[in-house]
Amino acid sequence: MRNSVIELMRISPVADQLATLFHDAGHELYLVGGSVRDALLGRLAEERAGQAGQAERAGQAGAAQSEDRGKPEDLDFTTDARPEQIMDLVRGWADAVWETGIEFGTVSLRKNGTQLEITTFRADSYDRVGRHPDVVFGNSITDDLMRRDFTVNAMAIELGAKTFVDPFGGLEALARGELDTPAPPEESFADDPLRMLRAARFVSHLGFTVHQRVFTAMTEMAGEIERISAERVQGELTKLMLGDQPRRGIELMTDSGLAEYVLPEVPGMRLAIDEHHQHKDVYEHSLTVLDQAIDLETKHEPASGPDLVLRLAALLHDIGKPDTRKFEPGGGVSFHHHEVVGARMARKRLRKLRYSKEVISDVSQLVYLHLRFHGYGKGEWTDSAVRRYVTDAGHLLTRLHKLVRADCTTRNKRKAASLQRNYDDLEERIARIKAEEDLAKVRPDLDGNEIMAILGLEPGPLVGKAWQHLKNVRLDRGPLDREEAIAELHRWAEEQGIR
Repeated sequence: MRNSVIELMRISPVADQLATLFHDAGHELYLVGGSVRDALLGRLAEERAGQAGQAERAGQAGAAQSEDRGKPEDLDFTTDARPEQIMDLVRGWADAVWETGIEFGTVSLRKNGTQLEITTFRADSYDRVGRHPDVVFGNSITDDLMRRDFTVNAMAIELGAKTFVDPFGGLEALARGELDTPAPPEESFADDPLRMLRAARFVSHLGFTVHQRVFTAMTEMAGEIERISAERVQGELTKLMLGDQPRRGIELMTDSGLAEYVLPEVPGMRLAIDEHHQHKDVYEHSLTVLDQAIDLETKHEPASGPDLVLRLAALLHDIGKPDTRKFEPGGGVSFHHHEVVGARMARKRLRKLRYSKEVISDVSQLVYLHLRFHGYGKGEWTDSAVRRYVTDAGHLLTRLHKLVRADCTTRNKRKAASLQRNYDDLEERIARIKAEEDLAKVRPDLDGNEIMAILGLEPGPLVGKAWQHLKNVRLDRGPLDREEAIAELHRWAEEQGIR
């Protein structure tokens, strides 16, 4: 395997040119980071697929390429050259050079469309209070790789002789599908607690497990994550949620205690028994909904990628249940208005994690609406109720369809089939009414200017109230002709005491 590593690495012409520049100047240059790991992971996938057949090859190769390292042409290098020497070597060769990371030993550049980062060997020290290290330049590739997060990320290719460098057994760990740290995990996580969340992220993206000593350190040190800014935590959590197997990452966070500091509402759901599925708790139910929502992501948009909003909503849709749990006479359990409480909790948590206003609004609205369909019954809704369902969902309607379908986790096949048939019926009715009335553009039959002219009003709150009333009438009764709309406006005005 080690001999095939070098054959595997198809270094780009740009990397070869760069290697020549450094070699001629008497410096070492190594390719490091995710590009080495991902190339080797692809090689392992090919070998396993060859043993198990063509079908497995497609799945393994897809998993191997899932890690979001950035564009495939982006490459990371490390060298014994100091930053000033790097700058001297790449000036005049690179198409563009950036010095924004030079205080940390990193020079960024672009050549023929390829983005490159070159960093001087590092041997940093940490005060273990904040996250940022005291930058110390090192003198060996082994010292540099020692400070990296996991052994599968601590492999390198020396570009001059195409030599594979793996001082901490990263290749064997890659073959086992296991995350371990080059240094003792307690030291690694004390230096940078974000690495614990990165472990969960790699579990989600690569389908790996963590070494027992890594899990033990995560469990003992979970609280250290509070040293990390909310923005950094959110960035890793987002990557985790967009992985191929976010459930596994969430389970690692929960089992290790890390979720108590990042998403405490998720492990909190283990306390609540779902009134519809008493064989499983709400935590397990929510993870199943997450899995099923991912399966439905491409149902309506086959070309779309992972949907962060849908995945967060699926994970958080029942977080209001612990706070609304009530034990009823006779042994039943209820969670009345948990969707209202859950929407508020989701908004609060996502705000703390510094998500954008759009993500916060969309996720909380989906949580709020996810139970609305359960009043549909067997088609008893009026067309008015269907219009309101569509209008309240707005641009989230397709995601709401997926979330509601994913929320069916009953093992009763007859009940599950009935729920799916009912939702099929609702979608068909929505399509029919949309075709007839263009629900995406539902507006009152009279606009604001007409309302003011008919009632003799000046611009102000009353005009908005009249407009909203006419919109509600439109939703209830469908389109009105002009005479009916004017009559309804006068009727409303009389009720309001408007003369």
